[in-house]
Amino acid sequence: MLDLNEVAMFVQVARLGSFAEAARQLRVPSATVSRRIRQLEAHLGTRLLQRSTRKLALTNAGQSFQERCGPAVEALIGAGRLQVEGGQEPSGLVRVAAPASFFDFFEMEWVADFLAAHPRVRLDFVLDDVVADLIGDRIDVAFRGGPLQDSSFVARKIFASYGGLLASPAYLAARGTPSSLQELLEHDCVTQPPDSGNLSTWRLQGPDGVEEDVRVRGRFISNVQGVLLKAACAGLGIAALPSILTASDVAAGRLVPVLPQYMRAGRGLSVIYASRQYVPQAVSTFVDMAMERLSQQDWAPAARLAA
Repeated sequence: MLDLNEVAMFVQVARLGSFAEAARQLRVPSATVSRRIRQLEAHLGTRLLQRSTRKLALTNAGQSFQERCGPAVEALIGAGRLQVEGGQEPSGLVRVAAPASFFDFFEMEWVADFLAAHPRVRLDFVLDDVVADLIGDRIDVAFRGGPLQDSSFVARKIFASYGGLLASPAYLAARGTPSSLQELLEHDCVTQPPDSGNLSTWRLQGPDGVEEDVRVRGRFISNVQGVLLKAACAGLGIAALPSILTASDVAAGRLVPVLPQYMRAGRGLSVIYASRQYVPQAVSTFVDMAMERLSQQDWAPAARLAA
């Protein structure tokens, strides 16, 4: 008879693609997981996993075994977790990966209210514009813009965002306001690292819905959007930034729209999980709070805010 603990460990490793991550979720040493799966392979008389120092892959037999046993094991574990956690409050550490500018639009008061409501939860924010490795970096949930890069993950869209071209009143007073996209090349633009040479590309959508690529240059470059925002407010050039970052500066008059008939389609914001299964209660509670708070905000395009 098969050992259900060994089968459950195999299903976790196959689902997560990592002995270490499976061990972390199961709260047992990695060596125990590896040993129990070797015992399962010995009992079945076949290899289920191909292992190397850097990669882990299912064999054909392992894939077939996972397809047959995985759903039943996951349903059983999920039912047990619901029984155990049903009467408990959220607890434990939640590691959150997000862009470096996350707290430019995510209010710290929301975090304070959440922690006050859930005293047994701890939050660890990993802020970087470099996309985090959810498994390797032990991330419970990530906030990301753009399309989902790993199809094995689960994404929930929070909102789509749009941006526009903006500059400080001081910059426009000194350099003038461009009246066409072609005139942008005559201006300093604060941009992310250039595509080639010293030119960067902005994809802009006109009032007729047609998108076109515009080449721009500037003397201030950064890979962090929050830094580009500060540079634009300081008068260093014209920026193309999402409205979620610029709304307060436009409302305060620190930035004004440039060529407001053109919009820069935003990448939106999604919340990413490694799996829809076995999401800890602390993680799901935090995500529900974040999605509710963010979806209630008016991330209007800069041109409309200035109207």
